Amino acid sequence: MTGRETTLRPVRWRGLPRRRTLVRVTLVAVLLGLAAAVLRTPAGCPPGPPPSGSPPSGSAPSGSAPSGSAPSGSSAGTGVTASADAPSAGPQPLPDGSVGVPIRLAEPAALAVLRPGARVDLLVVPAGGSPDPMLLAPRALVLDVVGAGGAVDGSSALYLALPPEQARRAVGLPEGSRFAVVVRN
Repeated sequence: MTGRETTLRPVRWRGLPRRRTLVRVTLVAVLLGLAAAVLRTPAGCPPGPPPSGSPPSGSAPSGSAPSGSAPSGSSAGTGVTASADAPSAGPQPLPDGSVGVPIRLAEPAALAVLRPGARVDLLVVPAGGSPDPMLLAPRALVLDVVGAGGAVDGSSALYLALPPEQARRAVGLPEGSRFAVVVRN
């Protein structure tokens, strides 16, 4: 061994780092900062600005009447804004006094026309009963649609917000009962 290989002297740069080295260091620092910002983002935080049709977070719930004059996007006689009943892109929050119920439709292709925020009438044909459908839940709010792409493995479902009594009737039906929906305005 020579004396030069056994020394532990620090390596010294002769002058400033080159431009290429500075660009690399800056790029690494920016990417690390971006990764830290992404990891610190809350899970419920949407990735972009809210859709223009959605009400602000401090607004009244969708079932309550707006105060003052009707906004430009509302139905004049109903007292409910059009944006509250209009389907939106993402899952809907569960309204107060409701429970979320997953429903598997007899015809999963119907999920293709449904969007979160839509209103539907839930119909059921009980197993072994009459062939006439029975109205189970009128004007149920669609919370989310899963597997609307035509999944054939039974993973498609419709999540509805129902009052507790209607939810008990829906889950208490015998196996083999078939569900269908009628889309409402």
